[in-house]
Amino acid sequence: MLITEIYTPDKVALAAKELQLGELVAFPTETVYGLGADATNAQAVKRVYLAKGRPSDNPLIVTVCSKEMVKRYVGDLPETAQKLMDAFWPGSLTIILPIKAGLLPDAVTGGLKTAAFRMPANQTTLELIKEAGVPLVGPSANSSGKPSPTTAEHVFHDLEGKIKGIVDDGPTTVGVESTIVDLSTAMPTVLRPGAVTSEQISEILGCEVRSDKHHVGQAETPKAPGMKYKHYAPDAQVLIVNADEWEEALAWAKTQTAKIGVMAFGPEIAKVSELPENIEGYSLGSDVKSASSRLFSGLRTFDSKDYILCAGVLETGLGEAYMNRLKKAAGNAFFKEFNKNK
Repeated sequence: MLITEIYTPDKVALAAKELQLGELVAFPTETVYGLGADATNAQAVKRVYLAKGRPSDNPLIVTVCSKEMVKRYVGDLPETAQKLMDAFWPGSLTIILPIKAGLLPDAVTGGLKTAAFRMPANQTTLELIKEAGVPLVGPSANSSGKPSPTTAEHVFHDLEGKIKGIVDDGPTTVGVESTIVDLSTAMPTVLRPGAVTSEQISEILGCEVRSDKHHVGQAETPKAPGMKYKHYAPDAQVLIVNADEWEEALAWAKTQTAKIGVMAFGPEIAKVSELPENIEGYSLGSDVKSASSRLFSGLRTFDSKDYILCAGVLETGLGEAYMNRLKKAAGNAFFKEFNKNK
């Protein structure tokens, strides 16, 4: 078994050397921690799938440190991509573009003629990529299907002994993965919501932006990560609680002997202290921004519980990304329907 090293930001050169040698090194971003490998090294990329236990028909995001690095694989950037990069890079936006043939392995692209590119807003990782001299694949650095990691400790928990190292730059700030927009189609299409909203993209491009929410079939290769398989799920059954259902949900919890985690905003968390010891609270903060940054950490905290009651929010703005992840973690299970069927 490998000994997984922890690299502080001042040890980036050592981590970059390991990446050049074909090793796997997790890295920080503003969204979640990514699992890095040289995106031009097919064997290294295949080891990412093995480490995560991830199906190999899922394409991987290509993480870069500059627009010039994207041009190596795309050629001249379309005007739409230039505009979005100028507005949102470095940041939480991944852009799918047609690529030149033969420059990126099929293990990265899923055999498609497109690739997804992102420049994260984390200076340590930008320095890591620059030092390595190659783009990195960057799926979330967790066991496939589990909540994404927002700290180096989360990565170590899932992947200790499976990867060479982790660059530790503290907790992430955004907490949900980047928005993915497909610019390889006639109309720009958001394939995964994130901190950059469809409305913001539409405003920059001056045109309509579509949201693709179709279910990817078993025989279909998804164009972006997270579209096909179950994601973000702890072992506990997650139940989504709407804002007007908390009184009923906490009353139900009070009657249970099962271990229950409650992920909610201030007023509901305050009430948890009045409930039996088998019920534990985790604050999502004061708004959807803090809730998004704390969602995955809360799911991991309560992984061993029997149930997790988690606050739902309106699906507007960042709330769309939050609910996208929460619904997948819950398997679309809402407390109201669950309780009705009991």
